[in-house]
Amino acid sequence: MLLLTGDRVTYVGKGLSIIEEMNNRFFSTGQRGEVYEVKGESVGVVFNICGLKTTKTEKDETNTEASQQAVVTWLDVEHVSQDHDARTHDSLIAMEALYEVLASQQPLIVYFPHSYLGISESRYNTHQEELLIGKMKNIFYQLSEGLVMICAENKGEVGSKEMEKFPQSLKKYINGVQFPRGHQQVSEMSKLFTNVVCIKPPKDGDLMNSFIKLIEEHRLTLVSQGNLSTLRKVLEEHNLSCTNLERVNVKDVILTREEVENVVGWATNHYLSTCSLPCVSEEKLHIPLESMKLAILRLKGEEEEEEEETRYKKQPNSIKDLATCDFEKRLVSAVVLSEDIGVKFDDVGSLENVKRVLYETVILPMRRPELFSHGKLLKPCKGILLFGPPGTGKTLVAKALATESGANFINITTAAITSKWLGETENLTRAIFTFASKLAPAIIFIDEVDSLLGARGHNKYDTSRLNEFMAAWDGLNSKESERILVIGATNRPFDLDEAVIRRMPRRIYVGLPDVENRSKILEVLLKKENLESGFSFEQLAKATEGYSGSDLKNLCSAAAYRSVQEFIEQESKGEGVAALRPLHFNDFIKSKAKVKPSVAHNASSTMKLREWNEQYGEGVAEETELVIGAKRN
Repeated sequence: MLLLTGDRVTYVGKGLSIIEEMNNRFFSTGQRGEVYEVKGESVGVVFNICGLKTTKTEKDETNTEASQQAVVTWLDVEHVSQDHDARTHDSLIAMEALYEVLASQQPLIVYFPHSYLGISESRYNTHQEELLIGKMKNIFYQLSEGLVMICAENKGEVGSKEMEKFPQSLKKYINGVQFPRGHQQVSEMSKLFTNVVCIKPPKDGDLMNSFIKLIEEHRLTLVSQGNLSTLRKVLEEHNLSCTNLERVNVKDVILTREEVENVVGWATNHYLSTCSLPCVSEEKLHIPLESMKLAILRLKGEEEEEEEETRYKKQPNSIKDLATCDFEKRLVSAVVLSEDIGVKFDDVGSLENVKRVLYETVILPMRRPELFSHGKLLKPCKGILLFGPPGTGKTLVAKALATESGANFINITTAAITSKWLGETENLTRAIFTFASKLAPAIIFIDEVDSLLGARGHNKYDTSRLNEFMAAWDGLNSKESERILVIGATNRPFDLDEAVIRRMPRRIYVGLPDVENRSKILEVLLKKENLESGFSFEQLAKATEGYSGSDLKNLCSAAAYRSVQEFIEQESKGEGVAALRPLHFNDFIKSKAKVKPSVAHNASSTMKLREWNEQYGEGVAEETELVIGAKRN
């Protein structure tokens, strides 16, 4: 017997004692109720309280709130049966309402499921059934050209040869709608439908498999719709909302009301614990889709499996599997997974303004895509240009951005996509974007972007490569849902093609550090080193005017090597030395003679970069806020 939530049923088992919150309730065969939920071979039923037999103590409390509260009783499916009288009553009410609107709503197609035919198949015909059939006949008498009535009837016999041919999964599905063997009764209502079309399951093996697949898909769809409906109700009751809720996979689990409450609670807690500023719209807290998905995974007990699957997908072998053509396979070596980059914003000395800009334009859209899904003005940025003198850390900040945003890093060089064979360069260029789409979220980083996407000249091969890159990039811009970002780094932005500059709306100048920022960079570089007591970062920063972040790192390496040299010299003289001495301030001052600044602050190239920034960049002239430290570009 196939039971659904809301079905009217009667108890047909033996007398049973229900113990619920210290209250004993007894009921007998014939007690009526309504299906609350179905779980496999068990069914939860809310029985009519007014018909329950109670103990003497309960009789004295029949008017109390506790005795009036509905209780869900869990029974075996075999202990309940369809309550045809109750179903007939509901159908009669629906039929009367239908009868009143038919004349004004034509043309109209009315579809009756099998349950409407089955109401007259009860062993006990009632007066209500006669009224229902009479009402149906009246509708038939008023049939016009604008009214079509279609009724479905399930036919099948338990144990028939035809049923035995069905797979177990299909037999389980149809067991609830078939008739017992030898059933010959024809319902009174079915006699009204004289035009009969028989639809039989396919006999061909392939067609049967397709048929079973469709049945299973339909079942999963119904399960998903029921779960999503309950989720929406609970969200609404708690003044919450969730965009694109239909994208949550809930088709493989039947959620109870209690489970849905837990899911919504987990999703809300996850969101509030991971965001700094909750999103509230129309006085409703907006729960992001990712939090809801994680809550569903927690309910299913699949969190560990999901993490393992994700780790497996991010293994090198899986990256190779994603590359489906020879040109994509040649780019596999250029991919660095987000968890393998090893650089975070904490490894970047200073540069607070750049971090803020990158967070707003890249990280926030990737973490909260629902905030940027409306309109055109909030469309996520697809191109960023980092420009400035050599060694200021443009590559470093791009890697840190990939780590912070959880994006895979694709490091593209001119040599990687250049081929002597005709047409291969264009194919490799297209492969960059098709491969990045499979690895999304992804950052395509192009170091020395001016050498790859420089201004068009007389070289037709460079022009062809540039045009192909622009075409693929435009395709990326047309797909707003693609979480792919192109970042270019260059010391010569004025050599870029104008079309490239236009496609990089955020152009951030990464300049030389001032005293304050050099001090921050030195603290990052030397935080794990053994320094003498009272070491002054501020004094060292003042003594390194004009040094870039890369220069400071080279200076620190040279200073650290001085203690190693002294250790080797003393050891060669036979003098016992227990360990390397701490680094002294004087080590850095003496090392300045070997490590000079690589870029002059007032050099013509630096001045030209500042002028280009004023004309095309973010317009921030103060280099004090735009400094990268810790690692070399």
